[in-house]
Amino acid sequence: MQRLPGLDLLRAWAIVWVMLFHSYIVGGVGEQVAWLANYGWMGVDLFFVLSGYLIGYQLLAPLGRGEPLAWRDFYRRRGFRILPAFLAVLAVYVAWPAAREAPGLQPAWQFLSFTLNLLIDYQHNQAFSHAWSLCVEEHFYLVFPWLAWWLMRRPSPRRALAVGLGVVGFGMIVRGYVWLHDMAPVREMAGPAFGLRFVEDIYYPTWARLDGLLAGVALAALRVRRPQAWMRWQTHRGRLFVAAAGLFALALWLFRDRLGFWPSVLGYPLLSLALALGVMAAIGLPARWQVPGAGWLARISYSLYLSHKLALHAVATWLVQPGQVHGLAVFALYALGVLAVGATLHYVVEQPFLRWRDRIDTRQLAQVAPAAVAS
Repeated sequence: MQRLPGLDLLRAWAIVWVMLFHSYIVGGVGEQVAWLANYGWMGVDLFFVLSGYLIGYQLLAPLGRGEPLAWRDFYRRRGFRILPAFLAVLAVYVAWPAAREAPGLQPAWQFLSFTLNLLIDYQHNQAFSHAWSLCVEEHFYLVFPWLAWWLMRRPSPRRALAVGLGVVGFGMIVRGYVWLHDMAPVREMAGPAFGLRFVEDIYYPTWARLDGLLAGVALAALRVRRPQAWMRWQTHRGRLFVAAAGLFALALWLFRDRLGFWPSVLGYPLLSLALALGVMAAIGLPARWQVPGAGWLARISYSLYLSHKLALHAVATWLVQPGQVHGLAVFALYALGVLAVGATLHYVVEQPFLRWRDRIDTRQLAQVAPAAVAS
């Protein structure tokens, strides 16, 4: 799928937003952006919607044309995309404790098995905890291809709608039950018990965080199964933006108390719907909307996401604190440090493996083409 300026812009915004949110590990990057950084966790939900759409379209489009599920190619391509940079960063966390943004680290096997988000002791082991979102995506990659294959064997809008609503409803029920039975009893207790329960039992587990991925998949399904309706909506991009902005404002209002019952139950599907409408509107944006630097940030966003806490900690430990740097210089140092580390990871580790993956794809196409001509 070709790069689209609208999606690059959203991806760039998502990674910047997440990094602003995680700046709390170094005491924040200034009161001027504190109000924005407080909602930066929503950048992960935007990543989920984008991933759901892109992966959903990648799988549903060929299935919609009657092609078989190329599951080996899918998992190979995902492996080349995800694992090299992830394993490189994990190796740094395991081998170099001084580089960690927090002292405690979950056992390496939980990262390698992508079960971190289900087993984490967040009170004691917060280092590299942002890998929880990779766990959610890996579980999605494991299950969704086969679910898509099953749904597309005998396409039924009612069945697909029932599955989608079932996933959303299950997530709402789980979050509501956990809040009432695990979180409510400790809400009045002193200390961090309430927030810890929220992170471990509501915010991280896969079964409670599928709303964004599902919203992205729904966009892909609409484009594949109802192309005329998709094109009609694309001609009303302004209305989509207005609807997305309105729902997003409502989500912001609802998440004023992020740990509350109603935000936990209703907030995530509402936010995912708002972001999905924004993604749908952004897909068709013309090239003149391209923002300088957004495409580059989008390309290195995965490496930035993996490494930015390491970079923030390193800049704080070795530059800001010893040099007693203040003001805008602090923000500049953090920005340059994060970009330098993320870009290095991208160009040294991530990109070579992507080129290797593309060479394999090219060889496979070259082998398939003569066979197709001969038949």
